[in-house]
Amino acid sequence: MSALTPLAASINVAIGGAVGATMRFQLGRAVTHWMGPNAATAFPWATLAANVVGSMAMGLLAGWLARHGSAQGEQYRLLLGVGLLGGFTTFSSFSLEMMLLVERGQPGLAASYAGVSVLAGLAALYLGLVIMRVGA
Repeated sequence: MSALTPLAASINVAIGGAVGATMRFQLGRAVTHWMGPNAATAFPWATLAANVVGSMAMGLLAGWLARHGSAQGEQYRLLLGVGLLGGFTTFSSFSLEMMLLVERGQPGLAASYAGVSVLAGLAALYLGLVIMRVGA
């Protein structure tokens, strides 16, 4: 299979991004419904969940692509990694929420949120890679 044209690559990213962003939006709605608006806004639970789940999915995808690299690997990387997971994970929202916690005078909560987000995200990505390497 030949390489993707720039237009085809962009379309893959756009489609994945639209789906990922919609998934992120629905996750936020589900968390708010499940926890209630007060609890859901007291700590950025939906963003934390999106970043951890997205990191795990990125680890699984990267591991799968490394193990099963195929002629369509670049298309999967663009559609799922750059597009879908790029639209689903929320690092820019993370940054904004960090600053809001600091501005609200909650630097301890902000530091906890940052630490848990980074460590859990890295651990989830590593776990995804390990899962995909088992049996290789």
